[in-house]
Amino acid sequence: MLETTALPRTATLSPPLDTRYQVETPEGIDLPLRPAGLMVRAMAFAIDLGLRGAILSLLFIVLAFLGQLGAGLGSILLFVISWWYMVLFEVLHQGRTPGKQWMGLRVVHDDGTPVGWSASLLRNLLRVVDMLPFGYFLGALSCLQHPTFKRLGDLAAGTLVIHSEQAFNRPQLPAAEPRRPAFVLTLAEQRAILGFAERQAELSNARVDELAAILAQPLQVPAAKAVAELNGIARGLLGPT
Repeated sequence: MLETTALPRTATLSPPLDTRYQVETPEGIDLPLRPAGLMVRAMAFAIDLGLRGAILSLLFIVLAFLGQLGAGLGSILLFVISWWYMVLFEVLHQGRTPGKQWMGLRVVHDDGTPVGWSASLLRNLLRVVDMLPFGYFLGALSCLQHPTFKRLGDLAAGTLVIHSEQAFNRPQLPAAEPRRPAFVLTLAEQRAILGFAERQAELSNARVDELAAILAQPLQVPAAKAVAELNGIARGLLGPT
């Protein structure tokens, strides 16, 4: 017979892994940020690297027809695109280069504010150090060791690469005349009615009628008019939009 040993009552489980980074705004509001990990950042950098290579290749083909003047202009463009591509996009495009935007990332200061010129320039200049001794070794090592996945450039500049949060779009409610319920609804009842109205387009007619009949009973709504009445109450709860 196998014996099982139970954990003592004093034992505590380790907290779940949480990569949320929370900052407090000057207004006293907690702002949760989600730092981006090594792999998604590497993919964004690879996209930007490919775009820069494509731009430079196209420009060099055109400049090749200008002889020595083209060679001089090519050297200048090589410097500008290599060193200022990331900075210009990060500062002028809300912390997003094309690669970061494609991967849903952006750069911010540690306090969540938009990245500025000095911080962006410093973090990108220090890529040279992150790439030592080869292939982004130090940068990758720093990302893997840091709780918010910062490379050395981010540590020096006080910046953070985060996932851009998608704006939440509330589903459209069915067209109905706003109505007031017969009595004051609890918060749970209000949520149930709004959830029913918002999800109505995803459900079959039979399922809509079934849910409407369930909600209609405690609300003193006739079953025959349950759907229209509930949609009207939902409109009234949501207010003018």
